[in-house]
Amino acid sequence: MSQEFPDSVDQIITPKARWDDLVLPMEQTRLLHHMSEQVRQSQTVYSDWGFAARMNRGPGITALFAGGSGTGKTMAAEVLAQDLQVNLHRIDLSAVLTKYIGETEKNLRRLFEVADQGGSILFFDEADALFGRRSEVKDSHDRYASLDSGYLLQRMEAHTGLAILATTTKSNLDEGFLRRLRFVIDFPPPSADDRAHIWQKVFPPQAPIDGLDINRLAAFNLTGGDIHRVALNAAFLAAQDRSKISMATLLAAIRTELRKLDRPVNEADFR
Repeated sequence: MSQEFPDSVDQIITPKARWDDLVLPMEQTRLLHHMSEQVRQSQTVYSDWGFAARMNRGPGITALFAGGSGTGKTMAAEVLAQDLQVNLHRIDLSAVLTKYIGETEKNLRRLFEVADQGGSILFFDEADALFGRRSEVKDSHDRYASLDSGYLLQRMEAHTGLAILATTTKSNLDEGFLRRLRFVIDFPPPSADDRAHIWQKVFPPQAPIDGLDINRLAAFNLTGGDIHRVALNAAFLAAQDRSKISMATLLAAIRTELRKLDRPVNEADFR
């Protein structure tokens, strides 16, 4: 954890994922590449070509990643950080928010002061905690949250690097904020074909695998995050039994994952 940031707010993620690790529709992948190129060409467009003098807002590249848990939002931010060779800071907005009115802006200011020095990517997870519909202001805390969200967006636009908001409920976000963001990228649940690609990529080359039926595994309606957890749990089951990762261990791990998620388990799928 970065010592310059408030305690329990910032997690520095070491980027490991690369473009080949992402399994997303073509349009989403294209937009992510476009984001990366805008960061690279920022100096040319704003300074050399004079666009900074025509801009009312700052040069920051702002984005919203919207999608359910496990659909690849954090991995996409990691891929961008790896591609651009910069640090990735995952900011827990629930930790930034405080019951003491007015403290949120101070915490945000400290975050951006440090990030502006290093050109880091700021990834604000659980953006729903701050970005609600301004029409739904019910008490003083809601009014201050609206002010804090405006301040956050202002600082994102002034940030010299890339700032990303992540949400699971895009429909709850204020349309005025959405219009001011440079990119809005939806992360859909993976299709059966996408799940098959994720299963093919999830195991390290040195992992001992025995007779996997990828199509059968892909038939289970799991997200990419679910699949990664299942693969890891199956690996531990196999290591415990001193065996290879097989369909039996994977099906056992899938059953456990479905029950953990309170999803129905059809035993016929596991025979």
